[in-house]
Amino acid sequence: MFNNLSKTIEMVKEIPVSIERQAVLQPLVNYIQNKVDQQEENRLNFICTHNSRRSHLSQIWAQTMAFHFQLQNVFCYSGGTEATAMFSKVPETLTNQGFEIQKISDTANPVYAVKFDENQHPIICFSKTYYNDFNPKTNFAAIMTCNHADAGCPMVFGAESRFPIKYDDPKAFDGTDVMNEKYTERSLQIASELYFVFSQIK
Repeated sequence: MFNNLSKTIEMVKEIPVSIERQAVLQPLVNYIQNKVDQQEENRLNFICTHNSRRSHLSQIWAQTMAFHFQLQNVFCYSGGTEATAMFSKVPETLTNQGFEIQKISDTANPVYAVKFDENQHPIICFSKTYYNDFNPKTNFAAIMTCNHADAGCPMVFGAESRFPIKYDDPKAFDGTDVMNEKYTERSLQIASELYFVFSQIK
């Protein structure tokens, strides 16, 4: 794990997760634990409307926390009900929190390689639909990270379980004086809750 990222995780684990949010997260804990108990792969697809902010943050932090807690066979993905682009503030925020990120294509929908450890494969991130060929087709958990995607996708085809774990959209603060603060805040909230999730797995 990169040193600056380890420092962020040390800070993250001190962020309290409310009893109410723990109750929201517990079904996902149970799902992951059951897969571990059955010695099956955990495929987690984080879904938001545009696959531009919250779903990417969730995918990256989930994969990182699985590595931090030394859990094997955890594969994290993200997607949207439509494809747009990862918003540029997301990789900027994550870089500030200790990730090493390379932009490997400079298109309208750029591709990023996100590394949390120098010896681990990077997480490949770009905006895509949840059913894109890059993502699993069956035997995965759909984690709905926004209200619109949850309401707009009454059924996520191929998902064996579905978990509404919703976050406020930092997009609401784009172009404001508190934009950097709000993206940092949302990233740390997601990190703290996924720290809680993976810390529960035995």
